[in-house]
Amino acid sequence: MDDAKKVTAGERILQLRTEKHYTREQLAYMAKISEKFLYEIENNKKGFSAVTLLNLSKALDVSMDYIMIGENADKAENEIVATLERFKPNTLETVERLLKIAYELTKGNR
Repeated sequence: MDDAKKVTAGERILQLRTEKHYTREQLAYMAKISEKFLYEIENNKKGFSAVTLLNLSKALDVSMDYIMIGENADKAENEIVATLERFKPNTLETVERLLKIAYELTKGNR
């Protein structure tokens, strides 16, 4: 992706807010920041702290990774979920039991 076309965290926050039909006032309240500060974030005029990032991610119901880089960085988790989705619902209980056994067997190897 060309650097000029990269979406900033502020632009991503604005996009998410719009998609969720939140006003700036609503999102600012949920994220515990001022409307002015949210405006400055969305327009790339100000950076923000990890606490603000956490509050925004909770308010927008997305990961902090998504806000910062546009994707969920936990690819291992996504791969596990994709693998589990291949199982038929009636076999998931067995898979869960097997995973618990595997976990118990490997606990001593740490």
